[in-house]
Amino acid sequence: MLAVVAAVFYDVGGLLVGSRFGRTPLSSASPNKTREGLVGGIAASVVAVLVAVTVLGLTPFTFFQALVFALVCGVAAVVGDLSESLVKRDLGLKDMGDLLPGHGGVLDRFDGMLFVLPTAYYLVLVLLG
Repeated sequence: MLAVVAAVFYDVGGLLVGSRFGRTPLSSASPNKTREGLVGGIAASVVAVLVAVTVLGLTPFTFFQALVFALVCGVAAVVGDLSESLVKRDLGLKDMGDLLPGHGGVLDRFDGMLFVLPTAYYLVLVLLG
């Protein structure tokens, strides 16, 4: 559940911050993504994970473990996001569907999770032993 929180809040934070403050392109694979959106997405992921752990008690993580989890999952979400953008660019598609206009399609809701879920699994094994 915490991995999904990290991935979703990365997407939402990246979209909100990037669309409002984004000026510096992140990658040629995805020209609409910005460095500002990247920072905003990772920050949103960190805040959401820390709230889920410290306030809601979602996992037995300590504050430091939750911070590490959020940062690593945030970076994994970026990799998934850019990977899907590369696939779309290679296929010559702007969006993977039109169910969610302006958001890259339904697959765009899951692209971060493609890398976040396996990363989270192994990270939990390391953090909780």
